[in-house]
Amino acid sequence: MAEPLKNQYGADVPRAIAAMIAAVYPPFDSAMFESDVLYGYDALALMPRGKKIALALRRFLPQDYPQAIAILLASLDQPHGRDPQQSMASFLYLPHTLFVAEFGLAHFEISMQAQHALTQRFTAEFSIRAFLEHDPRATLRQLEVWTRDPSPHVRRLVSEGTRPRLPWAPRLRQFQADPKPVLALLEELKDDPELYVRRSVANNLNDIGKDHPALLASTAEKWLRGASAERAWIVGHALRSAVKRGESGALKVLGFGTAAQVAVSSVQIHPARVVMGGTVTIAFTVTNTHTLTQSLLLDLGVAYLKANGKSKVKVFKLKTVRLAPGQTATLGKTLSLAEMTTRKHYPGMHKVLVILNGQSQPLGEFLLVKTALG
Repeated sequence: MAEPLKNQYGADVPRAIAAMIAAVYPPFDSAMFESDVLYGYDALALMPRGKKIALALRRFLPQDYPQAIAILLASLDQPHGRDPQQSMASFLYLPHTLFVAEFGLAHFEISMQAQHALTQRFTAEFSIRAFLEHDPRATLRQLEVWTRDPSPHVRRLVSEGTRPRLPWAPRLRQFQADPKPVLALLEELKDDPELYVRRSVANNLNDIGKDHPALLASTAEKWLRGASAERAWIVGHALRSAVKRGESGALKVLGFGTAAQVAVSSVQIHPARVVMGGTVTIAFTVTNTHTLTQSLLLDLGVAYLKANGKSKVKVFKLKTVRLAPGQTATLGKTLSLAEMTTRKHYPGMHKVLVILNGQSQPLGEFLLVKTALG
């Protein structure tokens, strides 16, 4: 099982921040700051650790926010001794962004300047949301300006920070209800030269589609007109969840709006009895039974059991195929049943489905057991 992220965010983080600040602001009491932060620190998860550091910064920096944020910004490039190659190296600046969100709402311009600087070192996608809630009109105006910023990190902040369902962050309820202001920003970024930004645009549009499937489909259809390969990729990535949900509008946009006329045969699920931690291989053949060539979107669904005995289907992407009349295609996938941080397995019968152009039909089942002896 993967190591918790908080384990990479230990006592060296407040120690590094203290050293950086003391280098530009000698009155900073590093020892007391570290002691304050580390009391009860081990019991906290990642984001609460960042919040605890931010609150301590408030206590140990000048109470005047403009003066405090100036010190923080001046400290950003000071040596800190942490390995820049570490996977979470940029999270060193998480408390700085949380400081801005918590204490900077009354200082809009200064806080925008701070987030512009911080997002190029970490990300201000969490902190900008507080300003979208507090003063959406002014914040949206600033984000519109940033759609043309030279830095891809700043441009990505525009799309990532406005995601209605951003992971690790509270939802932006006003944009879940009315995503038009967000869509206007995405329109400006849909042909961004950086994949880093375009991927964020796709993720935002995917979020919007969870609340507004018809709007997602109409936007995708519009964006595909005369689309470059890069923009077409955005659309495909934005539609991924809608396709997994079998939404007709999304499937139609991608050319899979009609029910598949195929025969499914030669189904193999091996082994039929799987020990937790093992693997199961699923294979089958589809044959086009129609008199015309068909484009088919094929996915695999597994109804994983939950702790309450109910099941929830997880969809795995397989492939798209174009079959002439009578033509066949063989597909398969090997699934790991090892424990994951994102999914816990429970013993019992698991049903397997094939999903053809958004419509599912049963393939078979396998029994998951705790040990070889059952």
